[in-house]
Amino acid sequence: MKHSSIPAAQTVVQYCKAKGIDNIVISPGSRNAPLIIGFSEDPFFSCFSIVDERCAAFFALGIAQQIGRPVAVVCTSGSALLNYYPAIAEGYYSRIPIIVLSADRPSYKIDVGDGQTIRQEGVFERHIGYSGSLRQDVVHATDRIRKYRPEWLENGSPENIQEGIQDHNNGELDRVLEIALKSKLPVHVNIPLEEPLYGKRDVTSIGPIKEATHTKGNPAMENLEGFADLWNSSDRKMVIVGVNGPNTVEQEFLDKLADDPSTIVFTETTSNLHHSNFFPSIDSIVAPIEKLDRPDEQFKKLEPELLLTFGGMIISKKIKAFLRQYRPAQHWHIDPYNAFDTFFSLSQHFKIGANDFFKKFLPLVHRGTSDYYPYWSAIRTAYEAKRKLYLEQVPFTDMWAFHRILGAIPPKSQLQLANSSTVRYAQLFDLDPSLKVFCNRGTSGIDGSTSTAIGAALHHKTPTVLITGDLSFFYDNNALWNQYIRPDFRIVLINNQGGGIFRILPGCEDGDNFETYFETTHKFNAGPLCEMYGFDHETVQNETALKTVLPNFFKRSERPKLIEIRTPRLMNDKILLTYFDFISSVFINH
Repeated sequence: MKHSSIPAAQTVVQYCKAKGIDNIVISPGSRNAPLIIGFSEDPFFSCFSIVDERCAAFFALGIAQQIGRPVAVVCTSGSALLNYYPAIAEGYYSRIPIIVLSADRPSYKIDVGDGQTIRQEGVFERHIGYSGSLRQDVVHATDRIRKYRPEWLENGSPENIQEGIQDHNNGELDRVLEIALKSKLPVHVNIPLEEPLYGKRDVTSIGPIKEATHTKGNPAMENLEGFADLWNSSDRKMVIVGVNGPNTVEQEFLDKLADDPSTIVFTETTSNLHHSNFFPSIDSIVAPIEKLDRPDEQFKKLEPELLLTFGGMIISKKIKAFLRQYRPAQHWHIDPYNAFDTFFSLSQHFKIGANDFFKKFLPLVHRGTSDYYPYWSAIRTAYEAKRKLYLEQVPFTDMWAFHRILGAIPPKSQLQLANSSTVRYAQLFDLDPSLKVFCNRGTSGIDGSTSTAIGAALHHKTPTVLITGDLSFFYDNNALWNQYIRPDFRIVLINNQGGGIFRILPGCEDGDNFETYFETTHKFNAGPLCEMYGFDHETVQNETALKTVLPNFFKRSERPKLIEIRTPRLMNDKILLTYFDFISSVFINH
């Protein structure tokens, strides 16, 4: 096994190994050659080569999303580093740890007109758990240091000065990697490296690295009796669950929440929670109320006295708008790290995991006697019947296609959803409870959905299905440029020739400006990309074709597959908006 001849590169590799960080996503370059040598020569590491740094970071995000541990990304100097930023921001708000290892030029070559140099230190400052910088070794390329920075060598021999540099680098790496492991946040280590870069040696020149020992924290709960009294005295309690990993909340706790007439539980597809008493389509409750002549009457009935939330970001804009206007007297959030004041009414943050909280809290509360759940359960049953009737009437459009697709996905699959209209359509339908659902909701951007899904598929036992829109897919088409796509990977591409969600949003106006700068209409199809990257590709444009193709689409194959569903651009928004009008009649008899 070979090692880089540069001590800093050796140190980075050895610390990653000691901390158990074994997935390394590498983008090509010259300045990062010492790091590439160290990682790729050691069989402990699983190394992946992704050329496009933006795709590489989202690919790493997908792996980290699945394994629950940090994944490192390695890049060369210059603008390469900046391409990581979208995924870093996503990881920051989704609490998914990515370790950025950026090779850099020596400090004396920054801002002097040298190629591939930018100010790399602290570049992610506003969206990072920690930014660290290593010091440049002085026992490597000593002649260059004497030429450009002789003052670095004034206080002793290179070997003696190197001891202090090594101590600093050891401390910095230990600190930054521990933060990634414990806080679940992205971190950044900048590593200045001087030429020559490709030297190798059989043994390391640094001392042994001690493996870290991690102990799980046991955060103390606050006195819960007073909170239990507030819960027990509230007749209208609402629970909302945002992004939540599969199988992370014990069923007995969910059952107790679901069996309380004074409590309604709103979930989303990304909540990965299921119970017959839960409300999985928030907008199908809230949006029809907005259509009423006197919505305030129903909103007052829905208004909670106490709101309890856990999980990550919430998708529904409707529930956010409702709760910001009809604010609960109490809003409690459960999360071991942070609490967003999404509804501008946060009153208590329980810094603990959901299971630990419910284990201590639920024995203190009793079943309520309110008509809160029964009333809204009747509304839910009524709109579900109306939805079924509506779907039997609508023509071939986005909504019709989503209904068919979501019902055809094989049980136990991993479902990755792109953002924008894709994840919002998915909220309107019931999913098989065995599906494991993911979406980049930290920043909710369309960039990187395909790259994330491909990375996530590597560490998932069952097949992965990505549902994406045309803008998301074409924006991230470099995601397909790698060797790691499994043959059971499936992409469902809804191609409505533009940003269809902008036709749904308030303020939409037809015209050349709207189509060019908002909707961004196009005539692209995915066929040439599929041919280039080795995907089987089929296009469907009507109901009969989709019904025919879907059963075979998910069957085992030797190559990954993409089905492109081309829907009518000018009809999709009308069908969706009419849906909420159609089901709003459920309130007539309530």
